[in-house]
Amino acid sequence: MTRPLAVGPLALAPAMADALARWLEVEAATRDRSDHTITAYRGDLLAFLAFLGGHHGQPATPKSLADLRQTDMRAFAAAERARGLGARSLARRQSAVRSFLRWIGDREGHDLSAALSTRSPKYTRSLPRPLTPDQARDTLDMVALGHDTPWVAARDTAVMTLLWGCGLRISEALSLNGDDWPFRDSLTITGKGGRQRHVPVLPVARQAVADYLRLCPWEPTPGQPLFRGVRGGRLAPGIIEGAMQKARAALGLPPTATPHALRHSFATHLLAAGGDLRTIQELLGHASLSTTQVYTGVDDAHLMAVYRAAHPRG
Repeated sequence: MTRPLAVGPLALAPAMADALARWLEVEAATRDRSDHTITAYRGDLLAFLAFLGGHHGQPATPKSLADLRQTDMRAFAAAERARGLGARSLARRQSAVRSFLRWIGDREGHDLSAALSTRSPKYTRSLPRPLTPDQARDTLDMVALGHDTPWVAARDTAVMTLLWGCGLRISEALSLNGDDWPFRDSLTITGKGGRQRHVPVLPVARQAVADYLRLCPWEPTPGQPLFRGVRGGRLAPGIIEGAMQKARAALGLPPTATPHALRHSFATHLLAAGGDLRTIQELLGHASLSTTQVYTGVDDAHLMAVYRAAHPRG
């Protein structure tokens, strides 16, 4: 028998725990969700179910969800905002809850249209702020001088060169293993949702990694991390973030100059040099072209200018 799961002041009913586990399995299997997304969804639903338990005075069950109304959803949103949850985080949380309710409504035969009609809060999606080419170059130069141990400085420089030169996410760069070296003309990267893409490797990026490995006390070994911490384990993202913070302070760059901003810069600099959005989408590993459009700060005026310049009748 499934044991009740502790959620807030009340235990999660076994039937609800089973339903939640099943829904997460379905999301992972059929919608290609990443482990990170599944973990976030689980937290979102546990927060919602904990609220319902306290709101109604008893644990929610799949059957009791049939009685959900807009007032319940609004009360949940108000409680989350009172706890300090921002509009964007609340919108994501409500999106996960609606997905779960749609699934369980289909499974249980509930009409949950009233609860599902609740609107998410509006929020302004901030555009990414890439570095200029000069700022990116200065950042790499500063990182190369940012540590007293030469191989550590070379390591941090190599990682950031991959972020800017290949458009990798920091997690993708740090997940590289010894089997991936030596780099060929392109790398096969497994990104979010298990999507694979081929990313060209610039000679400067290949050389940066070679310089690091020449100084590194550990040889690149199959199955072992390519980028290592000082104790030999896989390098943690926080170390690279710390190196970027030091470089940012030394150069007087804004707080938006993060390791991820180098990936933004990769995309924006390609676009400025004449790259097309569809190709950049493939290189970044975005599932949606609209995500790439936001990512690169492309506006409708730019798209129309490209259209007029490229179309035979433009």
